[in-house]
Amino acid sequence: MKRYTPRKAHTPKSTSWEPVEKWYHGSVGDEGHYYHKHVVIPGVLRLLALDKTPHSTLLDVACGQGILARQIPDNIEYVGVDISPSLIREAKNADRALNHHYHVADALKPLPLTKHNFTHAAVVLAIQNMKEPKLAFDNIAKHLVPNGKLVIAMNHPCFRIPRQSSWKVDEQQKAQYRRIDRYSTPMEIPIHAHPSKGEESVSTLSFHHPLADYSRWLFEAGFTIELIEEWHSNKVSTGGAAKMENRSRIEIPLFLAIRAVKWV
Repeated sequence: MKRYTPRKAHTPKSTSWEPVEKWYHGSVGDEGHYYHKHVVIPGVLRLLALDKTPHSTLLDVACGQGILARQIPDNIEYVGVDISPSLIREAKNADRALNHHYHVADALKPLPLTKHNFTHAAVVLAIQNMKEPKLAFDNIAKHLVPNGKLVIAMNHPCFRIPRQSSWKVDEQQKAQYRRIDRYSTPMEIPIHAHPSKGEESVSTLSFHHPLADYSRWLFEAGFTIELIEEWHSNKVSTGGAAKMENRSRIEIPLFLAIRAVKWV
């Protein structure tokens, strides 16, 4: 009888999205997915308020294929960094602005930049892919002017925890609610590019931390939190379940945004 040998699961060796770049770019594209276009990028631009700062400059950390960059006026100096060479290549190919520049760099290590006077920085839907966000905040602080602003947009850490949160329906109350199984414990969670393939799928890592951790890390890096916003889905359901689905959308936010100011 042939002995069954289970296949080994693919274990991510780093937090780089290079192994899943094709899947990520295919699902997000040059302009971003629905929530990039309709919720996240408009919110980030509003919080950055680049037009209110004379001679503003922007450092985009974990910039991916440059989705934010293509919404920044060409006259504003922009620098995007990302650990994935493939995503940086995509960004360069799609962005022809002469004042925009890109570098392959790990946000958790000293950035290969000589400029230390950016007025603004952003981390868009990427901080939860970094194993040690505190190191990223430290590095960003080194390249910001005093009173420089940092905008972070992330999947809401209280309500959108991979494998530990889900939508449920209370049939008796006719209500859709969010079930949260774990929150306070930091977690390292594999994200599969092709979930149908299960553990054999190529994957990267997501890192969950409670909100208090982000607050402490920003403070330790020399930032003061100026504003916190929670962004909801703007989609609208129709049909028999529309009432409870639409109600849950306006009650449970999808994204959390933080604007912090460097005070040292």
